[in-house]
Amino acid sequence: MMAGCLWLVMAAPLSADAGSEVEVPGPNERLSDARTSDLERVDELQPVRVAEDVYAIIGSIDGRSYDNLGLTMNLGFVVTDEGVVLIDSGPSYAFGEMLEAAIGENTDQPVTHVIGIGSQDHRWMADGYFREQGGELITLERTAETRRDFADDHIERMSGILEDRFEGTEAVVTDEPLEGDRHELKIGGTEFHLEFWADAHFPGDAVVYLPQTDVFFSGDMVYLDRMLGIHPWSDPVAWLTAVEKLEEKAPAAVVPGHGDVAGMDLVTAETGDYLRFVISGVEQALEDWASLQEAVDDLGDAPQFEHLEHFGDWHRTNINRTYLFME
Repeated sequence: MMAGCLWLVMAAPLSADAGSEVEVPGPNERLSDARTSDLERVDELQPVRVAEDVYAIIGSIDGRSYDNLGLTMNLGFVVTDEGVVLIDSGPSYAFGEMLEAAIGENTDQPVTHVIGIGSQDHRWMADGYFREQGGELITLERTAETRRDFADDHIERMSGILEDRFEGTEAVVTDEPLEGDRHELKIGGTEFHLEFWADAHFPGDAVVYLPQTDVFFSGDMVYLDRMLGIHPWSDPVAWLTAVEKLEEKAPAAVVPGHGDVAGMDLVTAETGDYLRFVISGVEQALEDWASLQEAVDDLGDAPQFEHLEHFGDWHRTNINRTYLFME
């Protein structure tokens, strides 16, 4: 642990104007043109400002590819008085070098900490690079455990996609994860609330809240602009419970796991309402003793969500897996 940089604190009350400088796009706007799905190839990262000293890297909503460097999710960084804190590090060692260079365009501060909230491959494979540069890796024990469980599969998958752009990448997991489900950290004068809310997209995924700016990094709890994915290891019921907790919290801005930065209206419309549609529909199907195929067919028509990228690839699969989970 870097002496003097990080300690546990009691939560401070939110100031009256907290979040007043947060930048959230309007209904038909985007925070920036930095989403990598608009680029043929990712050779340069374009951080976008979310609030004072808070930035996001907005990844592609397409699938992983060699050209997009596996950057198909969002991550962020916060500039503090004593260094830069990453929120997830990215999909490869080479990406870590690119991210460090992009951060250097915004601040002279070095990366001193990496707070890991996601367990999926493209969220943490650059941890090794930042540890080499002297960064401290911070994850909850739950998150670290899932990363270890999936590490071999993730390395095999990403190396097959990124080929030479994955060279030098290793699955580096901290040896000293934080026990428990809630930690209030203070790094360089900035508060970070690192919490586990539910096993959702991946077991052990966490979230980070910045009370001083009222910005919430949801990780894969929230999908915007694209259809969320329910895996065999996902818990869709707990996932919805976590999203409803977020709806009650109602932060000024959410940096989702996928899609552009947004306010709570869009979070509800594209993640909360979708999960409610699938779960309530499956509950009714089970009450009616409908078969799996009947449930998928009955719920397969969902025009209110067809605008989401990958709807055709994921929607019926999501119903199928939710039925099997709830059966």
